[in-house]
Amino acid sequence: MTHQPPIRCSRKAGVAAKQPPERRHHPDFDRLATQGWKALEAEGRLPEQGWRREQKWALDMGLPGAESLTDKSIPTFARGELPHFAGINTFLKAPYVENVRDVGKYDAAVLGIPFDSGTTYRPGTRFGPQGMRRISALYTPYNYELGVDLREQMTLCDAGDVFTIPANLEKSFDQITRGVAHVFSSGALPLMLGGDHSIGFPCVRGIAQCTSKRIGIVHFDRHIDIQEKDLDERMHTTPWYWATNLPNVPAVNLVQLGIGGWQVPRCGVQEARKRNTNVLTIADIEKLGLEKTAEIALELAWKDADAVYISFDVDSVDCGFVPGTGWPEPGGFLPREALKLLGLVAAEGLCGLEVVEVSPPYDTSDITALLGVRVVVEALGSLVAHGKLGSHKRIIDKPVTY
Repeated sequence: MTHQPPIRCSRKAGVAAKQPPERRHHPDFDRLATQGWKALEAEGRLPEQGWRREQKWALDMGLPGAESLTDKSIPTFARGELPHFAGINTFLKAPYVENVRDVGKYDAAVLGIPFDSGTTYRPGTRFGPQGMRRISALYTPYNYELGVDLREQMTLCDAGDVFTIPANLEKSFDQITRGVAHVFSSGALPLMLGGDHSIGFPCVRGIAQCTSKRIGIVHFDRHIDIQEKDLDERMHTTPWYWATNLPNVPAVNLVQLGIGGWQVPRCGVQEARKRNTNVLTIADIEKLGLEKTAEIALELAWKDADAVYISFDVDSVDCGFVPGTGWPEPGGFLPREALKLLGLVAAEGLCGLEVVEVSPPYDTSDITALLGVRVVVEALGSLVAHGKLGSHKRIIDKPVTY
């Protein structure tokens, strides 16, 4: 009888392998109650007609694909969303409205504002609209957590860029105001891609001149941007001084979120104090929490107001996440904090939205431009999810025509 050596349980003789610890879920865990499961269910309730229409349109416009292709929805020439790396980069591959008189046929319209003559340090934001449009091709119109599909639940167009005048702030401001007023008067929600923050004044002016109603502003930034002049001009540090001089845009309805750091001019602080604006620092927001902050911001911005405008400066986010901006400042929001707060504020309705200070020449892998895109789609998603898209139309009582 042959002796059989003992079977080794590990590489070390005589040492048995450790059994993996038994893992147990928390006894109260209910996967059906998670956002993840609810989002899975919500997707099943979304329509798909818009996607089917786009596929048919792509085949009609781009010719049916080669016979060797199994997927017969693929055209010969790229049209529509797919593939994400090809096609003409409008924002989210939305239809380009060559005749801007047609923007009123859509729920919302993107306007590029390629202007950086208001910068006081690093220029480059004139390329912001191009940068955001280019990287927006990465996205689909569907958001998993919100259970929203913009293609199915709204209509979006790209109206192209406002023709700004390099080195002339006032003429550019007039052009911007005219463009925004036209889109707002049409009934489409204006979505502005900047551009430096000096565009905040002419954008708000464009909306304010089309209504007799009162407008509040929620301003995401690290900088207070309310001094009268900078370098003897109305630069990107001044928009809210001039916007809150408008008769229906009172400073008491200006809410500024994230202000702080070592780049807040004292003359701006003095003006904010004089005008009785509302300023919450990052420390305030950390202490209050995002939900409570949103509640306070909405209460202050909407007090006796009829509509709210959002101005989102990407430098409100910590500069580790947004290198492509003119005045980077450490200590700002985390991206998820800013996006959560933005969605909560937008849920009550908007009359306009601007994203400013995206400067592609300083960006890395398009991450700043991508955040700018995310701001726009996050606001749209919140408006759609809460049934507030189009709520701005009720205040248009002085539309302009050109």
